[in-house]
Amino acid sequence: MEVVCIVCPNGCLLQAEQTPEGIKVSGNKCKRGAAFAIEELTAPKRSLTTTVATCFKDMPVVPVRTDGEIPKEKIFELMSFLKTLRAERRYKMGEILASDILGTGVNIIVTCDM
Repeated sequence: MEVVCIVCPNGCLLQAEQTPEGIKVSGNKCKRGAAFAIEELTAPKRSLTTTVATCFKDMPVVPVRTDGEIPKEKIFELMSFLKTLRAERRYKMGEILASDILGTGVNIIVTCDM
């Protein structure tokens, strides 16, 4: 499997393969690249940036993001959940809008002052 590392600005093209001894990674310029490739093969995770509806006419949606990474397979489930969410009060940048989403321990935070 080939993957471009996104951990640092180098953007190394990594080759990862399963061997009897484990996962072998090559092409990385640092240890973080190897760890990234192994995670990408075994349990890929992503952060999510999107918007959530509000009850305010002057700001009908508010930008939000996860404050950590969630399993990649839960992205669509999270998007479905966020469609049902609505900000009923004004939030400050960095405030938590939803806690421990989908039991992942990750929160949804607001990314601007409302």
